[in-house]
Amino acid sequence: MGLLDILLGRTKPVAPDLDRLFALPSAAVTLEAAAGFTPTGQGAVCFATVEGAAFEQTHREVQALLDADTDRDGPPVELRQDDYGYSWLVSHRAPGRLPELVNDLHAVNSQMEVNGFGPQLLCSLAGFRDRSGRRLALVYLYKRGTFYAFAPLPGRAQRRDNALELQVRAVLGDDLRIEQDLSRWFPVWGAPGL
Repeated sequence: MGLLDILLGRTKPVAPDLDRLFALPSAAVTLEAAAGFTPTGQGAVCFATVEGAAFEQTHREVQALLDADTDRDGPPVELRQDDYGYSWLVSHRAPGRLPELVNDLHAVNSQMEVNGFGPQLLCSLAGFRDRSGRRLALVYLYKRGTFYAFAPLPGRAQRRDNALELQVRAVLGDDLRIEQDLSRWFPVWGAPGL
């Protein structure tokens, strides 16, 4: 960053650090102990929809990479589109296999990045539930290198459990790099994997 950038108030964007995803398993232990949430075994990577042969090739490479895991239960990776036009690569694992799910999310992000689709990556999430059925996602913002909690309330209305989200922020502050700007805690309504 140069002097002109400083004078004009420009900031250098945070470089994504995909290795931060590997903190999720230890954060899950803290989350279960403090709030009773356990992993669902589902996670997803969200990106701006991309058309073309290059993306199809990348999707096939990710599929082949994750198909190589012989311990996988169910479909390795599904490609879905949400109501807002974003694409999601969804991975399913047994609920007790969060480290493997994190490896899947990291592999998908890395493969997209290596093949030139890094600018289209938006976020990754891992799903959690408690005994009463409340849902929670720990969302990793790719372009910020930070996490936040997203807790949709049950029902058709798009409402969030803000108190739970802030509780999770307080609980996981030592385990994950939490996004400090609450305006960047974007809702991921209807996200597959949640």
